[in-house]
Amino acid sequence: MSRARVVVLISGTGSNLAALLEAAATPHSPFEVVGVVSDREASGLEHARARAIPTTVVRLSEHPDRAAWDRSLERAVTAHAPQLVVLAGFMKLIGPPLLAAHGGRIINTHPALLPSFPGAHGVRDALAHGVKVTGASVIEVDAGVDTGRILAQVAVDVRDDDTEDTLHQRIKDAEQPLLVDVVRRLSSAS
Repeated sequence: MSRARVVVLISGTGSNLAALLEAAATPHSPFEVVGVVSDREASGLEHARARAIPTTVVRLSEHPDRAAWDRSLERAVTAHAPQLVVLAGFMKLIGPPLLAAHGGRIINTHPALLPSFPGAHGVRDALAHGVKVTGASVIEVDAGVDTGRILAQVAVDVRDDDTEDTLHQRIKDAEQPLLVDVVRRLSSAS
């Protein structure tokens, strides 16, 4: 069985990456993670390095401008010939070069039930608004900010005693199996 080639982009601890790597290691997985790219020397890269999966760090500070970084990021991803690109806690907007090269094959997670609470502070915004239910979304990435086609969602109840941290952790716990399921489905279809 030919497995779909997946490149994962991260910026932090890589909890979603770890879930994807665990799923990819199971018998009959329809996908394999062939590379991990980060915008910083993130602790999450260790998940990939422990499995001998190639990692690349593309720091914005090492480029003369954002356009040059966007081109470098696209080259780092494309070097792995992915069939699917997964933004898993990647905290930068991707630019036109990556969208042009892999548009329609890039997905992202978001810690809210989009279209509600887009942007970098979905959990904080949900708490501030007083919603009783929030959740996680997996979307197809487009040129907007969290505006792409919604591929899947899972609801998470907001508790009266929730803090941003406790709610975000429960959302992550729900988001990981959701992301793995979407990657499996998309990989099986490719």
